[in-house]
Amino acid sequence: MGNMENSVKPHENKMGTMPMTRLILTMSLPAIFSMTIQAMYNVVDSIFIGNYDADGLTATSLAYPLQMLLIAFAAGTAVGVNSFVSRKLGEKNFVQANDGATHGFVTCIFNYVIFLLLGLFAVRPFMAMYTQNEAILNYGIQYLTVVLCFSFFSIVQIMIEKTLQATGNMIFPMLSQLFGAIVNIIFDPLLIFGIGIFPELGVLGAAIATVFGQFCGMVFCLCILFFKNNEVKVSFKHFKLNGSTLKSIYVVGFPSVIMQSIGSVMIIGLNAILAVSEAAVTVLGIYYKLQSFVFMPCFGLNQGVMPIIGYNYGARKKKRMYSALKRGIIIGVIIMAVGTILMWTIPEQLIAMFGGTQDIMDIGVPAFRIISLCFIPAAAGIIFTTLFQAVGKGLRSLIMSFCRQLVLILPIAWVLSMVFDYTAVWYAFPIAEFFSLMLAIAFFVNLTKGDFKRLDQKIE
Repeated sequence: MGNMENSVKPHENKMGTMPMTRLILTMSLPAIFSMTIQAMYNVVDSIFIGNYDADGLTATSLAYPLQMLLIAFAAGTAVGVNSFVSRKLGEKNFVQANDGATHGFVTCIFNYVIFLLLGLFAVRPFMAMYTQNEAILNYGIQYLTVVLCFSFFSIVQIMIEKTLQATGNMIFPMLSQLFGAIVNIIFDPLLIFGIGIFPELGVLGAAIATVFGQFCGMVFCLCILFFKNNEVKVSFKHFKLNGSTLKSIYVVGFPSVIMQSIGSVMIIGLNAILAVSEAAVTVLGIYYKLQSFVFMPCFGLNQGVMPIIGYNYGARKKKRMYSALKRGIIIGVIIMAVGTILMWTIPEQLIAMFGGTQDIMDIGVPAFRIISLCFIPAAAGIIFTTLFQAVGKGLRSLIMSFCRQLVLILPIAWVLSMVFDYTAVWYAFPIAEFFSLMLAIAFFVNLTKGDFKRLDQKIE
């Protein structure tokens, strides 16, 4: 009873009352900032490892799909918890919101067991599929073993961040990511190169720095969750695993896991298509490093918009939900337009940061300009995906991602490479994104004639 009383708030949550544009900016800017920091870390991390040993950079690049899979499971499941908690808060059902947050911690254990087993038994065969170079093989095994076996820190940190975001708290998740990234960046050179009292550990040092940063971020999140007054409370007192709650979480969370997982499949497929040109494969790798600076802010916007839509859907405030969607798309298009302009005006300078050769520059400059044509339709597609996840329609998001990254982009890329040559593959990105957006609009129209039509349109 005491837990329920502490959970009930006498005032209306800002997600149901604050002017929409100001609310979206308030909710999104911290996440945009923290995800931009994460994107910067990924580039800096690669620079440190590349300067230590080129084989190390190759090894961590080959390890990337398993890291993507880890983040997919952690973030995808947490998205399900975020959607569940925000909807229950909108319904004023604080008991179920608390129960959903507590179930989120249980899913962390499920996910960790999966990646602990992968770290113990799957790393060597996974790396051996890609290389027989002993140095690259050993670097990859070292890096992946540490990152996967100690992935519990990252999984818990991501879960708490998404749970706090579901309540409208975007500042502390931002500070958590920023804190972890700063710790990581500080310890990277110390442990890789052996500066001062620290031993020279090379790629192993990079893995340890990564895990230590995640540990610090997790501790920060735990302190906020348990020692600060929040709108949701996590408690295992009298806790019982509820199949219905888990189902509600995974109805949204599982499609999100799959959506993020298929990104690694797409990269593997594109690398296979581009294998006729080593420079083209390198260009694709550089693009994915740089595109995170464009897409990460849009995903940060997504994190701010999702709980707003979920809350107002649960509160049956239809016009506020639509307003969040409309303004989210406008802001997303602005972000992506900036990225498109940069890709068109300074592609040479962007590639030069990675020390690109003339071959890479010749292929990369037109590639960046062509691929960036997908940015603006992608912005709208991302926000529609956010809407579907926020209202518990995660299957639609899953179908969109399958179409964009597997059903469309890989076959289109393969056909273009066969009909023309590998330099035409870049057109697959904007073509796939356009058709994916058309599908998203069709799904949205279907919802407006079904579920959304039954919502209360009154604005409080």
